[in-house]
Amino acid sequence: MSRRRQQQKEDPSSEEEGSFAQFSNEEEEEEDDISMSDVASDSSGSDDDESDRSPQQKEINLVKDSDEEDLERLVLGTKSADDFRAKLFAGDDFLLPDVTGSKALVSVAADKEEDNDQFKNVDDSMLFMVDTVGGGEGVIAHAEKKAEEAVVDKPAWEDSDDERLTVSLAGVGRLRKLREFEGEDVVNGTEYSQRLRAQYMRMYPVPEWARPAAEKKTRRRRRSSAAGGSDESGLSGEEADSDEEGGDYEDALPLEQFLRDVNAFAEDDDTRLSKRRRLRPETLDIQRTRDIPDTHKAGVSCLAFHPRHPILLSTSVSSVMFLHHVDAAAYPTPNPILTSVQVRRTDLRRAAFLSVKGEDGEGQGEEVVFAGRRKYFHSWNLATGAVKKISKIAGHQKEHKTMERFRTSPCGRWMAVAASDKKGGGILNILNAATMQWVAQARIDGRGGIADFQWWSSGEGLTIAGRDGQVAEWSLESKRTVGVWRDEGSIGGTVLAMGGRHGPRAIGEDRWVAVGNSSGIVNIYDRNELLVASKDKKDVEIKKLPTPARVLEQLTTAITILSFSPDGQLMVFGSNLKKDALRLVHLPSCTVYRNWPTEQTPLGRISAVAFSADSSILAIGNDAGKVRMWEIRG
Repeated sequence: MSRRRQQQKEDPSSEEEGSFAQFSNEEEEEEDDISMSDVASDSSGSDDDESDRSPQQKEINLVKDSDEEDLERLVLGTKSADDFRAKLFAGDDFLLPDVTGSKALVSVAADKEEDNDQFKNVDDSMLFMVDTVGGGEGVIAHAEKKAEEAVVDKPAWEDSDDERLTVSLAGVGRLRKLREFEGEDVVNGTEYSQRLRAQYMRMYPVPEWARPAAEKKTRRRRRSSAAGGSDESGLSGEEADSDEEGGDYEDALPLEQFLRDVNAFAEDDDTRLSKRRRLRPETLDIQRTRDIPDTHKAGVSCLAFHPRHPILLSTSVSSVMFLHHVDAAAYPTPNPILTSVQVRRTDLRRAAFLSVKGEDGEGQGEEVVFAGRRKYFHSWNLATGAVKKISKIAGHQKEHKTMERFRTSPCGRWMAVAASDKKGGGILNILNAATMQWVAQARIDGRGGIADFQWWSSGEGLTIAGRDGQVAEWSLESKRTVGVWRDEGSIGGTVLAMGGRHGPRAIGEDRWVAVGNSSGIVNIYDRNELLVASKDKKDVEIKKLPTPARVLEQLTTAITILSFSPDGQLMVFGSNLKKDALRLVHLPSCTVYRNWPTEQTPLGRISAVAFSADSSILAIGNDAGKVRMWEIRG
């Protein structure tokens, strides 16, 4: 029996004391020394031999050689384990505190509770940074989005399951528009609901009446009626209660609130034209835009765009006239109404804008001239709201049973009214637009009288088409007819239109003239080819039988619609005797567009057309009282 076993039998308490680990450093070092000595002597003898060795022999075996010291210094940095421990955790006692006392353990737990309380009310998203494919921009956008969401009122109820729910945005085609960047895929339920709500608000914004006062924008709103209301019977001052001369008229409410800032909508003509690009023949990029929200109670009789501002004038035989601001993006109503006028006992057949100029050449204001099948017509000043009634033309009152057929000159100085008497069917009376006084008279010889007439773009003359196919060029400067020519193949003229630029100066500078007849044929003439070369430049000689540049035979009913765009690149012609009878023509190639209109284009029976001042909008009115709009892009 060995000595150790004998000692255990003699003193059993020693075994119990050696069986428990002690917290003192001296006992730990002693145990380490013993274990190291056992390892050192493992190769020299058995366990019984090692236990028989004396403490002096063990100390000899604990001596380290130079190689072991170098290895310990390389790994631990110091010879002492305590120094290494002290330097390793210097200043970081909270990571590895001294656990030899119970008070220290209690203090560590308290420190952890304080740290938890410090970040208790902080959102989890603020404790982590989410890296994105797009770099730092995604993180910044995410932070800005969280800041905006913090301002919104918290919902009254939240579902805790939303955080555990996951939704794939890239896997479903309808949800891809909810992604913030292309690589994003899975989001939780809360984020998914927020993005759905944001998408809904973008499509259906909150009405202004439902917004809090603090969120309402300070931008100026365009009222539905600048005259104080949008009722069709809003203006009563221009009512024509009788056919008698004179009569008391109250001033109509002016459009001050709109016209005060109307220059903000105006664009310089050169700037506007420079933005227009060349249109291609055969195919046209045309898209339907917002229609006019108000519908006439009868068929639309006339459409006219303001020459400088985005204003559309529309009339009907139901005695109502509308003024709309053309703006498809207006909120809350696209193309809002500015005002409406009802003229009692007058079926409005024609209306036009007139820029009145005084004797000094300066503008005196914008006016709207409108007339029906009556012996008088009205002039409405937009700036002042005053309405004037012109009941007769001095010296020529017997020639006019109705004044519905009139045209205003592009320069705003003149106005021509066609006589309606049978004996005077071929007469045009020219009036001064500022004074409404008679100036001159134009005549055309032929059976049937005047079919249609148009002012030259310079305002110095007119082109008059007769019902028998004759066309006359009349000069206001000489107050006589400078030439007469015949429309080829015409058996009955119905409408006439002129447009384009760079035409002959002697007859108005218009490039094109088109004549439509009762058989559905439209002839397009180049006015530069109408003139005959003459040695004397003062005399104007016109060909008697000119050859048309193009003959259009797409329609089979009488032509009633004919108009050129202001830039001279488009011409539209149609007939109100057949549904969807309308065509667009490209100039100068004189080719009909084949991609519009189609069988699905909702036109109806067309009663009026008009181009906007920049030729980008085409307005079409039909016999149902609706005004539809198309945007011409190129």
